[in-house]
Amino acid sequence: MSLSNNIQLAKKLTLTKVSNAFKVWLSYHISKSRKTASAMGAPISMAIEPTTSCNLRCPECPSGLRQFTRPIGMLEPSFFKTTIDSVYKELIYLTFYFQGEPYLNPHFLEMVRYASDKGIYTSTSTNAHYLNKEQAKKTIESKLDMLIISIDGTTQQTYEQYRIGGTLQKVINGTKHIVAAKKELKSSTPHIVFQFLVVKPNEHQLNDVERLAAELGVDEVVFKTAQVYDFENGNPLIPVNETYSRYKKQADGTYSIKNKLLDQCWRMWSSCVVTWDGVVVPCCFDKDAKHPLGDLKTQSFKELWGSVKYQNFRHSVLRSREEIDICKNCSEGTQVWT
Repeated sequence: MSLSNNIQLAKKLTLTKVSNAFKVWLSYHISKSRKTASAMGAPISMAIEPTTSCNLRCPECPSGLRQFTRPIGMLEPSFFKTTIDSVYKELIYLTFYFQGEPYLNPHFLEMVRYASDKGIYTSTSTNAHYLNKEQAKKTIESKLDMLIISIDGTTQQTYEQYRIGGTLQKVINGTKHIVAAKKELKSSTPHIVFQFLVVKPNEHQLNDVERLAAELGVDEVVFKTAQVYDFENGNPLIPVNETYSRYKKQADGTYSIKNKLLDQCWRMWSSCVVTWDGVVVPCCFDKDAKHPLGDLKTQSFKELWGSVKYQNFRHSVLRSREEIDICKNCSEGTQVWT
């Protein structure tokens, strides 16, 4: 992230949040050294899902492929506010995204404003198809801190190879609207990021997207590696440039994931993901909520965070992470910021 964005994040810190973050950091490192799960404090970051609905049909995305076994629905403001009220004193960072397109939830920006007013750094990720002038202005007024716009091609022909059903011009128009609204309202936020998911069909346009971002007034560009589910025998989405691939080709022609699966995971101590209907899952790799750790509609967050079930999952990460299915394609640290 840029210096200005880090400064914006630092403004959200309080003594309580810093103290809690230290407890989380300490308990994580004690757990790693002892190989026994111990969790002090509360999460410093959280992702919450506005909706599982999406207007696109992207490959490798359960939402786009309509392959969920869990329910499709919208996050309710009342439940959201109750959840935030229970964690905001310790929570530093809140991501309004898991699966789906956040702007499809009619109460999305109302919830962003609520979290922002509680002193939490807020971010979201969007395909920008619903960023008209009115929504752009409301986004600024919500005090959203970071807006990540997915743009996986600089021509329609390239863009639609991954963003199936999408229109590149809508993304460009949406970006223009948000940039213009920032200027009109004299706002320094949100920090606007172009996220470019690097796949074989678009890897020749890396320089092009940086130029486009500069032309439009986008603050930052992120090149993100793509997760593919069937990678062992190759996949047409795996880029040739290994710098932007999660996978490497073996001598026998098969592929393996580049990241080593160490028996540790900072996310299991520092953050969690909440589905639109209140189920807490370990991280964003559990897209279909196959590893539910609790339900915030029947439990308090404090009970859930320190529960035996959560502790057992943390312990399994420390014991043998390679046995956990959602960990096998993990990509922590595979974004390139420019």
